[in-house]
Amino acid sequence: MSSLKVQRCFNHANREAVARCAQCGNFFCRECVTEHAGRMTCGRCLGQPADTARSLRFRSILLGVIQLGFGLMILWFCFFMAGRGLLLIPSALHEGSVWNQIMGEK
Repeated sequence: MSSLKVQRCFNHANREAVARCAQCGNFFCRECVTEHAGRMTCGRCLGQPADTARSLRFRSILLGVIQLGFGLMILWFCFFMAGRGLLLIPSALHEGSVWNQIMGEK
């Protein structure tokens, strides 16, 4: 994570940052941020509706659920194909007759 000491203002590159916007995460100088509802917020985010943050959070949760679903489907497919591969093994191998022939036993 970046230290606030070495960050510069997002809008003014020659000024050092004093705060980070709670919504967008960018660093800003004193003139570019304001306190709103107990949080430091930049002017751009102050003009956005508050529901934007909630919808972004909902989208990230939904994306995580979809990724988990696809991961489980891929895992199921791998096990399914492994099972099909095991079914292709001849039953003589399971009975031991193939091994007896290889080892020279009867």
